[in-house]
Amino acid sequence: MHGLSSLVLLGTYALQSVLGRPDASRVQGEIYKRSVDTFVATESPIALSRLLCNIGSTGCYAAGVASGIVIASPDSTNPDYFYTWTRDSALTFKEVIDTFAYDYNTTLQTEIENYSGAQAKLQGVSNPSGDLTDGGLGLGEPKFNVDETAFTGSWGRPQRDGPALRSIALITYANWLIDNGYTSTVTSILWPIIQNDLNYVAEYWNQTGYDLWEEVSGSSFFTIANQHRALVQGATLASALSKSSTAYTSVAPEILCFLQSFWSSSSGFIVANINTNDGRTGKDANTLLGSISTFDPAVGCDEATFQPCSDKALANHKVVTDSFRSVYSINSGIAEGTAVAVGRYPEDSYQGGNPWYLCTLAAAEQLYDSLIVWRSQGYIQVTSTSLAFFRDFDSSITAGTYESTSSTYTTLYDAVSTYADGYVNVVATYAATNGSLSEQFSKTDGTPLSAYDLTWSYAAFLSAANRRDGISPASWVGTGDAVPGTCAATSVVGSYTSATSTAFPASQTPQSGYTTTATLVPTTTASTSAKTTTTGTQTSTACAAASTIAVTFDDLVTTTYGETIKISGDIAALGDWDTSDAIALNANSYTSSNPLWSVTINLAAGQVIQYKYINVATDGSVTWESDPNHTVTIGASCATATTISNTWQS
Repeated sequence: MHGLSSLVLLGTYALQSVLGRPDASRVQGEIYKRSVDTFVATESPIALSRLLCNIGSTGCYAAGVASGIVIASPDSTNPDYFYTWTRDSALTFKEVIDTFAYDYNTTLQTEIENYSGAQAKLQGVSNPSGDLTDGGLGLGEPKFNVDETAFTGSWGRPQRDGPALRSIALITYANWLIDNGYTSTVTSILWPIIQNDLNYVAEYWNQTGYDLWEEVSGSSFFTIANQHRALVQGATLASALSKSSTAYTSVAPEILCFLQSFWSSSSGFIVANINTNDGRTGKDANTLLGSISTFDPAVGCDEATFQPCSDKALANHKVVTDSFRSVYSINSGIAEGTAVAVGRYPEDSYQGGNPWYLCTLAAAEQLYDSLIVWRSQGYIQVTSTSLAFFRDFDSSITAGTYESTSSTYTTLYDAVSTYADGYVNVVATYAATNGSLSEQFSKTDGTPLSAYDLTWSYAAFLSAANRRDGISPASWVGTGDAVPGTCAATSVVGSYTSATSTAFPASQTPQSGYTTTATLVPTTTASTSAKTTTTGTQTSTACAAASTIAVTFDDLVTTTYGETIKISGDIAALGDWDTSDAIALNANSYTSSNPLWSVTINLAAGQVIQYKYINVATDGSVTWESDPNHTVTIGASCATATTISNTWQS
């Protein structure tokens, strides 16, 4: 049985320091780290390009797929994943929206708007779970056909994480719109969709359903954690729109209270599913995915929400990952504290019961999340609960708080960083040579297996790479992490109304002064050619990817007569950071109200580049714009041209 979700699309960025010149972080460090650096840089444009190809209607692997619809995989035979799941679509677009919010991009914005419209339509499609008019029961339907019609075959129904995850994604975009002055758009278009999903969560959270693997009917840690997040964020948004938030504020604490039930103090890990008798130990990557999908760097190592660096989440990380050391022969002989291939759960038999790329990457991402928080707060806390986790890296460690100035902090931090990179290196070792990521890889020899070009696998890679570069999502917890002294099964019956307004106004652009670093996300064109596949590496092709893309760089910067703006970067086409070889922009469209400098450069597809703008004065002196470097992924796709818009970083 297929249980598809998707961790999130995030482009690859770098937030390294520069002092008026390019940083050298990618050429520093030990050989092991450099090998992971190389894989991340090479795989990132491949993963981004192939993920986008799985989104209709212009995705190159998505011929016949409705606009804004995410396919799980182009694979339609053994297993047939040519459907759209509410779960994986929501998680994918949460990452798309995070990327967009970090780096404004009109192509991504169009995709987000298409997704919003598609979800408004799917909410109203009558299906085997129900429909919108019978108490919203149809919102619990897990998957649909790619033409937005109901899938009527037998399946694990209902699945209650989809509405929560979809509301989280759309709330993230709603917050960006509000921050940039488009509250009316949120009220008229997004809020009706979001409200249906929030009402479903508030009404049905305490009823069982199938977990994210679509195999166990009960209460799932991943589902409950995201339901709590949805209502906390939903209440905040409702208040901003002057809408009632009572249902959400009354139910959210009770969900958080119930979430604590998943922790087994006697066993020292998070039990993935409760209120069920599935015959399993409960050790499951479900819990790793739940922790990283609710990551909030602003609340540190909060225990109640099982933040990635909390003592319970770290203890759980060790138990879950260690459970696979004796299950897969490719993990044979690998010591604890060293990365291994990770699957869904040790008893798994689906498609042979093998490691999954996304589960292995989730193990890495939880550690990268932890490193982000430790850097920010300046200390690492070791408790009796997390002691076993840390003793894999320092056998003499004792419970205590270790400040960043201490040698123990440095030892632990560096060891966990290496450990996290180890999981990425496992993926690098067993990924197809052309960068294609399937669903699974063989537990005996690492050969890619099951569905090919899995959207979830690509999104998981991009999300982990993003965290590795230190990029965090926006905060969401706020004051929503207080656990009531006594749990209650509070729920609120909701109302459900079709969201009929789906046409977004034109030019929902950032407010003046909104600055970004660019990420190139090429537009793809749906192909009419037949889908082809190859065995072994399990790849697919549906359009001829352009080898060269005409990239137009626009930079808004006020200059004086005689000054010239140029672009310098880390590839030969941009001068290899040599200012004497930098490419000059032209001021043909420059006005006092729109100080635009622009140039179009043909760049090879399939690379990640860094660049900055410089101002060359009449005497030849050079002024670099401020940190950080801009980073852009030149995705290999059917697109032949794109535009990147920047504002000079003062």
